[in-house]
Amino acid sequence: MMEFVLLGFSLSQPMELLVFMLLLAIFALTLMGNMAIITVVHVDLRHHIPMYFFICNLSLLEILFVLSVTPKMLENLLSQAKVISFWGCITQCYFYFFLGTAVMSFDCYVPICHLLHYPVIMSGHVCVFLVMGCWLVGFLSTLCPLTLLCQLPFCGSNVINHFFCDYAPLVMLSCLDTHFLFMIEYVLSLVVLLTSLSFTAVSYLYIIATVLHIPSVTGRQKTFSTCTSHITVASIYYGSVIFMYARPIQGHSLDLQKVVAVCNIIVSPLLNPFIYTLRNEKVKEALKEYLSRKSSVLQPEP
Repeated sequence: MMEFVLLGFSLSQPMELLVFMLLLAIFALTLMGNMAIITVVHVDLRHHIPMYFFICNLSLLEILFVLSVTPKMLENLLSQAKVISFWGCITQCYFYFFLGTAVMSFDCYVPICHLLHYPVIMSGHVCVFLVMGCWLVGFLSTLCPLTLLCQLPFCGSNVINHFFCDYAPLVMLSCLDTHFLFMIEYVLSLVVLLTSLSFTAVSYLYIIATVLHIPSVTGRQKTFSTCTSHITVASIYYGSVIFMYARPIQGHSLDLQKVVAVCNIIVSPLLNPFIYTLRNEKVKEALKEYLSRKSSVLQPEP
């Protein structure tokens, strides 16, 4: 098997063009939003604190995450062939899970750093250690199942019923009994998801308990409003991932999974920069100052 065919959304040509334009706009907004965060954190010394250090790394992961899937998906929407090479497919699958797992790990720390500000506890060495740990968890948790996947013989159909190289549709194309591989994926997904989700849930419970002790009613309302936005984004992300990977393979509807995958790959990376950072008044002020300096530099002298 030298190449696979990505079936995609099975839309008519006018609909595929419309979906392409919509996804391209979302893709561009996602890249610009996350790149704006990285730029502001890099150039403004006021944001060199643990909260923005984690959010900057989360933005970098989000950029790499959408780049692992979206460009090929956009290309296939305009293409009749919709093909991807064998190793291109394996590579896309690996980076999708590697970066997705790392993003999930960062979600554990962002809510605490964003709302409770503990620069004294979170020293530079601790921050670097946690960041490296998140990347390492994503790298190692994906390595075993993808290594086994590469060794499978694919001797039947080469049509993948998805818009990207997801693990389950790929394994289904193998000629061998793949029950063991599905079990490995299921167990790893449960461990990573439940660990990350439990940590995030406990973090938010602790935050809510702390906010309830704020004497100012306005302060409580403002903090709860921010917290609600964070929980909404986290619910979309974790809900889609749990539906896709944290339940037995029996009964999976791949057409329904494609719709849910859009929330995970397209919606969440778009919302994260706006919810976590760009609604912050200090960040908006720093971004305006940066753009003002850039425009003044670019303007020709009289």
